[in-house]
Amino acid sequence: MNGARRGKPALIAVDGVDATAVLAEARAALGSPERGGISRWDASGVFQDLAVADAGAGAPSARTLLMLYAADLAFRLRWEIRPALAEGRTVIAAPYVETAIALGRAAGLEAGWLKALFRFAPRPAERRFVHRRPARALTIKDGFVGFACDRMAIGPGNRTRRQITEGTAALLRRSAQRMRARRVRSQAV
Repeated sequence: MNGARRGKPALIAVDGVDATAVLAEARAALGSPERGGISRWDASGVFQDLAVADAGAGAPSARTLLMLYAADLAFRLRWEIRPALAEGRTVIAAPYVETAIALGRAAGLEAGWLKALFRFAPRPAERRFVHRRPARALTIKDGFVGFACDRMAIGPGNRTRRQITEGTAALLRRSAQRMRARRVRSQAV
């Protein structure tokens, strides 16, 4: 790389419900392409396959979608994230674990099950949250939250797509607030 010295490699997570805003924040976090790269959801293509499945395949449950997300994340870690970090590059994961967990919680899944499902994922060096336009995920199905809410089986007594999208956004805002509060406490000590 022209002998240019790179900064310390890091995994940076960018989470949110609006895919366009998440990608814009990921690009801002990366800065220069020479620094590293962006690992996007559906790198494995499993969701592309799901998108083209015929109606006879049925609609997946929230639990199934999150297991597929975990499998896709394992693929991203194996083939994109860990190799880039080993090369001394920074990787922006857009989105990462917090978005999936928030979606699962908003859909009514148990926190303990979600935590166990994503236990394999390394903790990022930095977390960023994007809070713009949660309603956009309901109309534009280009991100994980929009895709999941569009495809997810919604049964009687379950939450609506709007409730899940807005609930996911609210849970991500709370995660960001807790993270800021921890940072302030640690700086005060």
